[in-house]
Amino acid sequence: MKIIFILVLVLTFSITVFCTPPPKYDSIFSFGDSLADTGNLLLSGALKFPVIGEFPYGETFFRHATGRCSDGRLIVDFIAEAYGLPYLPPYLSIGKEKKRFEHGVNFAVAGATALDSKFFYDRNIGHILWTNYTLSVQLSWFKNLKSTLCSHKLDCADYFKTSLFVVGEIGGNDYNYPFFIGGTINQLKAMVPAVVGSIAAATTNLIEEGAVEVIVPGNLPIGCNSVYLTLFKTTDEAAYDQNGCLKQYNAFSKYHNSQLKIALENLRHKYPHAKISYADYYGAAKRFFHTPKHYGFTDGTLEACCGGGGPYNFNNSARCGHIGSKACLDPKTFANWDGIHLTEAAYRYISLGLLNGSFTTPPLTFPPIYSF
Repeated sequence: MKIIFILVLVLTFSITVFCTPPPKYDSIFSFGDSLADTGNLLLSGALKFPVIGEFPYGETFFRHATGRCSDGRLIVDFIAEAYGLPYLPPYLSIGKEKKRFEHGVNFAVAGATALDSKFFYDRNIGHILWTNYTLSVQLSWFKNLKSTLCSHKLDCADYFKTSLFVVGEIGGNDYNYPFFIGGTINQLKAMVPAVVGSIAAATTNLIEEGAVEVIVPGNLPIGCNSVYLTLFKTTDEAAYDQNGCLKQYNAFSKYHNSQLKIALENLRHKYPHAKISYADYYGAAKRFFHTPKHYGFTDGTLEACCGGGGPYNFNNSARCGHIGSKACLDPKTFANWDGIHLTEAAYRYISLGLLNGSFTTPPLTFPPIYSF
């Protein structure tokens, strides 16, 4: 009888252990720009870039345009998949599908900046902004929604303890807008403290609202981007690295990222109870620019899959989706999608690097429970 009793206990324990689901994030809240937007710009009615609501955008995975600036899934989509969560609905769809917001919301808007739009209007470049839904506006959206997610401090603390907050990528457009109209490296470097300060302030705000785990991505290597390679093309071979990327623009991205890491370290000292991770988008992406074929990018990483011609298949007068442009037959063999944004295949590799901890410092608390 004693042996049978022990066997029953062992069996019960084994069933309990193996049937208990692994710990994971139950919700994700995403902020940022076109690298993370799952439909907010499209829903806002903005007319600056309407082609993201039409084919070939979305052709690879969703088979229809969703408002994502890619042929398929974004980094935030892969993160949601890794934890068995639904793809994050855009905040501006709140009136249509309220029930879906329980597992997270996407506040990111394509074209958004970390700095308030007033900064750009004061410098007479506000007229070129895609949107005025800046990072501070996205934070106000979160605060408006928060009361529908939890009712009081203890309730919110319990809800957010298994929530992941992703603040970015954001800041890239703060530099893109001035760079594209002739801003110099030195002029843009002077903006970095303000941009980084805005990202740090948003992170602070979220922690004080109850966030306990925040991941803040740095900027991508813009010197490898088709639009930069086209606009700033030069005959000076010394301007390019061994991968064909523009050195000074990549150095600028690294400078922004270095300042962001310092700011995040300061926040870790200020909020020791919170986990603040830096996501190294630059390092995760630089791998496939260095060895494209190793990642399946047999058609390259510098030329856009969808565009209107030119050395890097980026033509400002015939952007992807416009008359005169054409999409490649197999986007997964390209890293760059439309000259500005990356393909689903490229975002997948970046996501894998973040989730396995190689490019996230410190690594995320919960390991992914699904692979993609």
